[in-house]
Amino acid sequence: MPTFLTFQLLSLTLTKINLEMKKITVYCGSNKGKNPIYAQASEVLADEMIRRNMALVYGAGNVGLMGVIADRMLSAGKEVYGIIPQKLVDIEVAHQGCTELTVVETMRDRKWLMAERGDGFIAMPGGIGTFEELFEIMTLNQLGYIQKPLALYNVNGYYDKLIDFLQHSAEQGFLHQAQLNLLIVSSDPIVLLDKMSAFEPKHIDKWEVK
Repeated sequence: MPTFLTFQLLSLTLTKINLEMKKITVYCGSNKGKNPIYAQASEVLADEMIRRNMALVYGAGNVGLMGVIADRMLSAGKEVYGIIPQKLVDIEVAHQGCTELTVVETMRDRKWLMAERGDGFIAMPGGIGTFEELFEIMTLNQLGYIQKPLALYNVNGYYDKLIDFLQHSAEQGFLHQAQLNLLIVSSDPIVLLDKMSAFEPKHIDKWEVK
């Protein structure tokens, strides 16, 4: 089981390497949402990842958008790495078809492994779990523990209001505009993955926002 110190050391090592975009960690909802466009967009993203011969790292669910993207990847014979806490396995939401299914003790352990194994991150539409994962990766990038691209798959304008709020936070002096500028946003998977592949990290040295 990884410890926080182990995660720190692994992350700091990774910042010194130019990683290829081979494994994408995707954060997404355990529900499909009310509009079928979300599930359809999940399949479109999977198809583009398949075309680029990428693997999926995700939360190992067989429900919601998690199940949709995993099933699409697996149907094409691509690798799917699922990471899930035992509690969720116990209530039968683990996808048993994953190429590799890793069962951990806590949600924190799950997030650490998902952050370690992905070469980049995409947040699809989702709920508070997805929001938490999104902001954790933003924080790890800001503090220099990792230097990996983070993207919002802004299907149907799902993240528009969140983007507005983040811009408001920057304007009020609580978020570096330079850090916000590193967040990749698109509703087009091709644009999203192209920008992730071209990502150039920038570390913000100053704590105080001017």
